[in-house]
Amino acid sequence: MRATRRIALALDALRHGWPIEVDGVLRLLPAETGFGPDVTAPRLLISAARAVTLKLANQREAAVPEAPVLIRGAEPFTLPAARVLADPAEDLNWPMKGPFLAEHLDHSRAAETALSLARLAGILPAFLVDPDGAGEAQAVSSGDLAEFTDPRHLAIATRARLPVAAAEDAEIIAFRSADDLREHVALVIGQQNADRAPLVRLHSECLTGDILGSLKCDCGPQLDAALRAMAQEAESGGWGVLLYLRQEGRGIGLVNKLRAYQLQDQGFDTVDANNRLGLPTEARDFPVAARMLHLLGVGPIRLMTNNPAKVEALSAAGVIVAERVPHQLPPNPHNARYLDTKRDRTGHLL
Repeated sequence: MRATRRIALALDALRHGWPIEVDGVLRLLPAETGFGPDVTAPRLLISAARAVTLKLANQREAAVPEAPVLIRGAEPFTLPAARVLADPAEDLNWPMKGPFLAEHLDHSRAAETALSLARLAGILPAFLVDPDGAGEAQAVSSGDLAEFTDPRHLAIATRARLPVAAAEDAEIIAFRSADDLREHVALVIGQQNADRAPLVRLHSECLTGDILGSLKCDCGPQLDAALRAMAQEAESGGWGVLLYLRQEGRGIGLVNKLRAYQLQDQGFDTVDANNRLGLPTEARDFPVAARMLHLLGVGPIRLMTNNPAKVEALSAAGVIVAERVPHQLPPNPHNARYLDTKRDRTGHLL
């Protein structure tokens, strides 16, 4: 069986609450779903960020701050208990019992792979460690994950003319990998010209902002403004490329993004909300964007972004960023704190 197929099967298993076995050393049940209410296991695998939320006294001694952590309670964890600990949105409803003991993690690479799989599956990064579980588990390895996420699998699926409000002569190009259900698209506005660097915008999918008009973020207005800027560029003989990446919530998925929103309603900013869930602040796959540009035959670009880290990430993936073009829009009362957080905590130039 191919590595990418094993990963696809593992992601499907996690979404259904079925067990997986990573690197032959960790047999795991997703705490968010799991088999049923009677499942018990002696330990719970969580992210280090979640361990900070649990205030483990010996977490620093148990693992480096970025590493996953195994915790053990006085009694084996049941599935309901694991779910409460896995979801920090439940902290106020279910005061956590403790103390918990953090254990040294012998299989950190396998654990990091498991938490990455949880993010790709769109579930919380928490697992019951079930060494003696009965029945089959979907086997997967850390090497399988590296193969699955290799952007070289991405290819152009089809392309077509697509008149849009900003530009009636736009062309849409769809990209997909045989093993990944996410289909990314590019919208090219104007005539491609190798002698002129295009205006490029990387836009991560945002259902709430792009479709529903959410005021909590600036995604929808940024998308519209980028298309208008590219149309103006085309009118003066230039061109533009919008990459629409299926990486909702900066790569954590729609459901986890909404969980983060729930924490923001409790007073946490966007960074702390993500980290409290045990999820990274930034989980987008920029090599995928680089691969899309390569398949389109795009050379140096003028990148529309306020985020210097995005410039660095694309440059590291082999894209020549000839210019960073600011892309700032006015705040509204609902997203002002979000934009302040981007400026103060993630380095955006706002």
